[in-house]
Formats: sequence, structure tokens, C-alpha cells
Amino acid sequence: MAAGSSRGDPLALGPAPKPSPAEGRWGDRELAVQIQFKILRGHSDTVSSCHFCFEDTKILSCSYDRTVKLWDVEKGFPIQVFEEGHTAPISECNLTPDDRRAVTSSYDNTVKAWDMETGKILWTVEHEGIVTSCNISCDGRYVVSGSDKENTIYVFDAVSATVVAHIHGHHKSTITRCCFDPDNQRVTSVSYDKTIKLWDMITRTTSITINEGHSNAISDCCFTSDGHYLCTASWDKSLKIWDIKTGEFQCHEPVSLNQGHEGSVSSCLFSQDASLVVSGGYDKTIAIWDTDGGYKKLSLKGHWDWVTDVAISKNKKWILSASKDSTLRLWNVEKMDHIPSVPEIRKARGSKIAQCEECEKPFLCLQRSDSEMISKCIFCRLSSPVRKILPLPPCVSPDL
Repeated sequence: MAAGSSRGDPLALGPAPKPSPAEGRWGDRELAVQIQFKILRGHSDTVSSCHFCFEDTKILSCSYDRTVKLWDVEKGFPIQVFEEGHTAPISECNLTPDDRRAVTSSYDNTVKAWDMETGKILWTVEHEGIVTSCNISCDGRYVVSGSDKENTIYVFDAVSATVVAHIHGHHKSTITRCCFDPDNQRVTSVSYDKTIKLWDMITRTTSITINEGHSNAISDCCFTSDGHYLCTASWDKSLKIWDIKTGEFQCHEPVSLNQGHEGSVSSCLFSQDASLVVSGGYDKTIAIWDTDGGYKKLSLKGHWDWVTDVAISKNKKWILSASKDSTLRLWNVEKMDHIPSVPEIRKARGSKIAQCEECEKPFLCLQRSDSEMISKCIFCRLSSPVRKILPLPPCVSPDL
């Protein structure tokens, strides 16, 4: 995020050049790789959070301009604006699984719930300090938020707004991101203090603490859809993938994704099938990572300032990015595997089409640096109780 945001301000950069006006239409292309994109203009300040919703036909975004906007993907224009609610920059927005309600967190010390159809505020929860992050559980029952005051985590009922947990001093420094795991059993949070914590909803205790998870502040975290793996993004320019479900992270190093960004990484998100990780950075780029091979497939360049958040559609056709430059960009990556540089990286890594030994379906198999070949597709490996999964990252050039 941008200056003063929950995900931090690691770089002291001058103001970005002001973009020239452009219509929200298809046809623009990222020059280096010929990826079609559309610029979504409508916010007047940093866009801090973005999501696909309504079966990828709509986009939800929030901004430091204190508004939340619902966009039509095809038209590229806002179709609904939620305003006159927050009195300070909005740090994050999230939707219930049925897309009927949204929650927003803000530097005005509140979390608010909104009716997506009427645009009306359903409830407001006051906090003692600025609210840096918020998230809704996958069953839509609970909301979690992180407050800068005493680095506190709040959990409350998503319907009644009743506080069910209040965890003071959960971290030693500002909480940058908090979210539920897909099973709705644990709350994960990351912080400037470089730690990763998982708090158990049943026992009401911290079940996992990973100290020094990165060598610098951790800015974001996300789970695979089955909750098996957790990805973290950091100001140390890397992402890490942790085997949370089996606990193997306690005796094995996480998989590190390096050489994707030239500066701090601000955001990360797995695709629905966990085959891709998308990340955004303060170098103004979006990186698309191959989870199987642990390498960067592609960089998307075009924003005029920091990329603050990223999203990916369920069918992996679209990448969405939010930026400090006050815009969102919608990238069509459906044909990215046809870009010459992507197959070249696969070739350099020794890839081939193999048959999964478990489900017997074909998948792209990449040669590991230790000469061991992966024998299962990512779906079978994610569901396997044994951690014979993600390979070590290869040595690839930082830019395609």
C-alpha cells in the first residue's frame, strides 16, 4: 500500500507522473509481452484493495478517497458507489461468499458492513485505533479486523456485530493483514514484526507462531483454497509458501519465491486451483508465479506507482491490480503461455508433460534442481498428507 497504509511505506519515492486520461476500453497492450489490459479510472486517491465478485463479472474496490466502488468488468466503469460512510482512508474491503454484503476497514477507527444491493450501512464497529485490515470467514459468519492500537485482533459476529474475541498485543508491531483460513477455524495475521501467527477459534489461543518468517516486515498473506498452504509477502522482496496443514514448516524450510520484484512485495494471492500465485510490488509490477516450478512466469508492467493489491479470476483468465496511482488494471492473461518468453523458461527448467501417478491425468512436470522429477499433479500433491510437494525455486533472471 501507499504512504501511511497498513501494508507500509518502505520506499521514499517522489510523486508518480500523472497519467493521461484514457477510456475504459480493451485494446491497450503491455508493450513488452503483448498482454491486453484495461485501465479502470474512478478513484481519486490510492486504491487500497480489490476483488473479483459475482462470478467474475464485477469488481469491488476501495480507496483512500473514502469510497467503495462496484465495477462492471465488461464495461470498465463503476456501476455503484458506496460513500458517505467512512471519514478517513479505507484500508481494505472484503465480500461475503454470496456477494450480498461487504465489509470495509478504515483509518477512521471503524469497520463497516454494507448491503451490496442497497448500498446502505448495516452496522459499524468502533475500534480504539486505526483499522489496518479486515476479512470475512468463508462461511460468512465472522469478521476479523486488525487495529493499530496495541496491535489488537478483533473477531465479531458478521450479522449482529457482537465482538466474540478481543486479542490485545497479538503482535509486537502493526498488523498488516489478517484473514481466516478456508476452514474458518483459525485467524492468520502478519505484521511489521516479521512474525506469522495463527489464532485458534475453538481454543481461543495462538496455535502457531512463526518468528522471523521473513527478514523484513511481512505485508500480506493468503491461503490455498483447501487451507493446506499459506503464502506470505514481504518487504524483503520475497514470497514464501508454508505447509501449514501438516505442520512440516516446523522442520522444513518454506518454499521461497525470489527474483520476482525489485523492491518490497505488497500483496499476494493464490489462484483457485493453487497452480498460480500472483503478487504485487512497490516496483509498480505484478508477478505471476508458477506454483509447481516455483518460478516467475511473467511480469506485468504499466502502473505509474506502487501496486497495492492483486486478484485473480476463478478461471485464471483475468488478473486485477490496484495501485497508488489511483487506478485499477484488468489484465487478460488467458494466452500468456503463448508469449515466447514463458515457454523458454519452461524449456530452460527441463519441463515435460507427465502423467500423475495418483489421478493419472496429464500435467506439466518441471525438472527439479536436485534432478528429482515431480510425480504428482498439484491437485494430488495439495491433498496428500505427505509433504512431497513444491520444489525449490530455480535460478531465473528477475525480468522476462
